[in-house]
Amino acid sequence: MRSIKKRLLSLLLTLITILSLLPTSALAASGTGKGITITKDQAYWSTRLLANGTPYSYRPPMAAGQLLYCLDSGLGYRNATQSFFDSYTYTSATNADADTVLKTAIANVEAARAALGTAELTYKSNKELYAQKVVSEFSLKTAENSYLTAKAQLSQAEAQEISARNNLSYTEVKSPSDGVVGALPYRAGALVSANMPYPLTTVSDNSDMYVYFSMTENQLLALTRQYGDMDEALKNMPEVELRLNDNSVYNKKGVIESISGVIDRQTGTVVARVVFPNESRLLHSGASGTVVVPSIYKDCIAIPQTATVRMQDKTIVYKVVDGKAVSTLITVAANNDGREYVVLDGLKAGDEIVSEGAGLVREGMQVK
Repeated sequence: MRSIKKRLLSLLLTLITILSLLPTSALAASGTGKGITITKDQAYWSTRLLANGTPYSYRPPMAAGQLLYCLDSGLGYRNATQSFFDSYTYTSATNADADTVLKTAIANVEAARAALGTAELTYKSNKELYAQKVVSEFSLKTAENSYLTAKAQLSQAEAQEISARNNLSYTEVKSPSDGVVGALPYRAGALVSANMPYPLTTVSDNSDMYVYFSMTENQLLALTRQYGDMDEALKNMPEVELRLNDNSVYNKKGVIESISGVIDRQTGTVVARVVFPNESRLLHSGASGTVVVPSIYKDCIAIPQTATVRMQDKTIVYKVVDGKAVSTLITVAANNDGREYVVLDGLKAGDEIVSEGAGLVREGMQVK
């Protein structure tokens, strides 16, 4: 009599386990249909722009009396025919949304986990009863299969939870980086697709700003010769300044981090990029300015520009030799600060020159 009670108890636990493992769908029911119409309710109308900037009245589509707010794969019906409206196929979720589907999936995981625990207890109990020859091998195998089925059901429920979380994430538009949000041309409820003429918005990470400027081919060659190669040039180039559009100088200096290796055939220039810190958010994307790159000369002679006379493409200074002015051709650096010239050739340390009023001096004039 005792053996019969134990066997009945084991069969009852097995039956309860099997019933608890019946599959439960975690997906919302979906409906499909054909035929759409254009809403006549002006409260849902909005003005949009074509790719060429021409405005037009956008009127959302409707199906089965409901507005279609969806991610569409290229629906274009503004100038569509009635036959297109009648043949358009749509699919919609019914009586559920992404949040509800996820909650259902999470609940199914918990239920499957509990069912697995029950199946495991039943299987272990049957193993002990089988060892005591209380239950048959069939009961043991049935309990074992129920346990394995419960494990598979839990894995399936967890997979459905992952899918539900992914589907929920698709309903959210997240920025891939921190920054400042630009204009928002679309309002809640607007139909969006991959072929929209304008993005949902633009996010600009302006904590550091990239400033692009051009360098001539000759400047590029000079840099390469000066430092040996371009990598060394980038490592040793001095910090640069930025003169803003209002002619003020930005209070932070930037670093040239890259120079294009391709020369533009039309302009004969290469593009260089400078990074400027922008903690104050003074710099904005799309702004313009002037990059000031300092030129460093070591062991050189600098003379005031008032000591020179320009004659076509030549630069002349007057040296004082035995008390008389003697004209001398010199070569100066192309870059200057507007006050002085850096002399590359024609003068040496110790030479005396006329420093002011050189334009009034004549060859051989007595200089005191």
